[in-house]
Amino acid sequence: MKWKLNIRNEVKVAAALIGVSFLIAFGERKQGGSVCKDIVIELDNLNENHFLDEADVMKLVENSGQSIKGTGIDRINLKEIESKLKYDKHILDAQLFGDLKGNLIVNVELRRPIARIVQQDAPDAYIAQDGVVMPVSEKYTSRVMLLSGPFVKKLLEMEDLKRTEAGNQILDMIEFINDDKFWKAQVAQMDINAEGKITIYPQVTGQKVEFGTAEDIENKFRKLMVFYKKILPQRGWTKYERVNLEYEGQVIAE
Repeated sequence: MKWKLNIRNEVKVAAALIGVSFLIAFGERKQGGSVCKDIVIELDNLNENHFLDEADVMKLVENSGQSIKGTGIDRINLKEIESKLKYDKHILDAQLFGDLKGNLIVNVELRRPIARIVQQDAPDAYIAQDGVVMPVSEKYTSRVMLLSGPFVKKLLEMEDLKRTEAGNQILDMIEFINDDKFWKAQVAQMDINAEGKITIYPQVTGQKVEFGTAEDIENKFRKLMVFYKKILPQRGWTKYERVNLEYEGQVIAE
């Protein structure tokens, strides 16, 4: 009797699993064959970068070249729409899928700017956290570090700073500054000359900082902190106009 009872239980479990599989398959078939009744925009914007809003994303979807509302979701080329959405540099990622109610869900994640390229003879641009260069927006201005100087044109040409060693070095330096509470508050602007040498313009102290190229970053900022903590309090905050960190083991102040 005990052996028969176990067989009976196993049959019940197997039948239950088959039933659940059938319901899942039926639900997926129903979803795939459902007609799109509405488009729902979900904007993932944890960093509150309001370069785009739901209405902007809706326009991009509606102008994708496909008929959406009233069309079966399984007949809509979702990957193509995702690709067209990500063509907008403000958009980091886009995921489209249909729900059981017949809605097309459009989930969009925006890029986060970490620096702004400023130019006198051309439009400004932002550098995003992932290194991509993206245009400014009339709707929103992000308060981030400024980048200026002849070298920024090369950054614009890169389109993505991670494509070159020089771009990666600049990106690493920006990230280092933004990750440190003190330096993020202190560094207002980085001016980069044609050779890639950086001059930092601080927020509080009056000295311009000749940093050199974006190499040996941690050591150079360590030397600058020593200058701020030990030299300026003794000599006076306005005594020096410039401080040079380029040379190993030295801080030159004039």
